[in-house]
Amino acid sequence: MAGALGLALALLAGGASAQPPVYRVYVANESSDLISRVAFTPGVGAAVEKEIAVGIMPGDNDGAHGLSVSPDGRYWYVTIAHGTPYGHVWKFHAGPDTLLARTRLGLFPATMGITPDGQFMLVANFNLHGDMVPSDISVVYTPEMVEVTKVETCLMPHGSRVRPDGTRHYSACMHSDQLVEIDLATLAVSTRFEVTPGRERVVTGEGNGEHDMGHGSSDGAGPGDVGGRVCSPTWVEPGLGSRANRVVYVACNRNGEILEVDTERWEVSRRFPTGRAPYNLEVTADGERLIATLKGEQAVAVFDLASGAEVGRPATSRTVTHGVVASPDGRYAFVSNESVGSVRGTLDVIDLRSLAVVATVELEHQSGGIDFWPGPHAPGGAR
Repeated sequence: MAGALGLALALLAGGASAQPPVYRVYVANESSDLISRVAFTPGVGAAVEKEIAVGIMPGDNDGAHGLSVSPDGRYWYVTIAHGTPYGHVWKFHAGPDTLLARTRLGLFPATMGITPDGQFMLVANFNLHGDMVPSDISVVYTPEMVEVTKVETCLMPHGSRVRPDGTRHYSACMHSDQLVEIDLATLAVSTRFEVTPGRERVVTGEGNGEHDMGHGSSDGAGPGDVGGRVCSPTWVEPGLGSRANRVVYVACNRNGEILEVDTERWEVSRRFPTGRAPYNLEVTADGERLIATLKGEQAVAVFDLASGAEVGRPATSRTVTHGVVASPDGRYAFVSNESVGSVRGTLDVIDLRSLAVVATVELEHQSGGIDFWPGPHAPGGAR
């Protein structure tokens, strides 16, 4: 009884501070050309609080693919992938969700990495519908939304990310089986690292991946692999916490594992078996957990990075599990599920303590790109 009275007095004294926190994410629905803004309140649930229409082709689907929020939470960006023939990146004012600018990029721009100061965005031109030739990373100056340059990397770059100190950018090459590092001081490729199983090493010479290593799901093998295996990397995620600015994690979609690559020694330091088709990755802000979406298993794998052990594999609500982002306080993971055909996608919220799905909300079609909206309203504040 005394405990209940104390709780009531604390709630009265706390006023607005006693209100439950609200976490918000933006999700791109690629086959609907709609962006969903979702609010999640622990103990209450998740709900779509707003939908924002994107795209300019009335007779076709533009394809809202990748989505990133600026580090200060003021803006969000979405790549419009399909294009005629080139794609674009659109910049919105977060909150009002009004369009501020759009910039033409390359063929099928996909994922984006943003520097910690928010000044530059690096967009992987995935080139899904173009010829199988080396593609590039567009470097965009975000205050003016001007493409500064394109940096040629490899066949089908994806998983664009900037490490915490803002000095290096990383992307994965799905058809070239490479991890590519760009020096952001020179805007040039500084290192190429082959991730084909059994051949992990620094690539010397030009090595822009003109040889097609094969690509597909985690089943079967493709041409040019070693012992019938290829990595076919779909994502690269820099380490945080004690591993910041040293290691990156690479999702080997076809080999069913995640590589931890030491970027000082340029060697594989650890391997994490995942099961079928790891796709997107996220490291919690404290650097202690690694979360991987398993596109081929309708699940999410969670690893403890101190021990290297998998600590949980919660099932997701729909098939073709796609994107993942963790809240800055490390409490929850938000996971998008594409689904197939006419079935709408979903967003799942996973409690990273209990490793259980605690909320699910139905979105639109082919829910994919996702990011957390930081700011004064969010637990933990702006990043």
